[in-house]
Amino acid sequence: MLIGLMGAGKTTVGRRLAQRMRLPFVDADVEIETAAGMTITDIFERFGEPHFRDGERRVIARLIDGTPKVIATGGGAFLNEQTRRLILEHATAIWLDADPEILADRVKRRDTRPLLRGKDPKVVLTELARVRNPFYALAPIHIPSIAAPHEATVDAILKAIES
Repeated sequence: MLIGLMGAGKTTVGRRLAQRMRLPFVDADVEIETAAGMTITDIFERFGEPHFRDGERRVIARLIDGTPKVIATGGGAFLNEQTRRLILEHATAIWLDADPEILADRVKRRDTRPLLRGKDPKVVLTELARVRNPFYALAPIHIPSIAAPHEATVDAILKAIES
């Protein structure tokens, strides 16, 4: 289960990690959109973040079914106490940790993130890191997500899982 801020590489690295491990890959955000029949942006706008987080928890609970797979979560999933407990008890949580400046550079390419809409990504991500990193630090595996090829991050994850 890959956790971390938006732009840390959870989806991209997750796909490559799954391929290398010969496991299925699942993006929890895509599963949430499929279950809701609407985009995450629409869910946030119509129902608010608390409603979204409740649905996110239910989808993640369904995904953690004992079948080995690589799952990328949304950036805020691990903050919900119930979701965090579920992940820590039933999955291997891997925190992809990146500097807010690197994250801002990555996420500014697309305007699909509700928490960033109309705001300075670096300012928002710096504040999110301040609030969220103490929660992410509860993950048993911590992988720096640096400005390097994604394969370097995949290699670091595989090495950490082996040890």
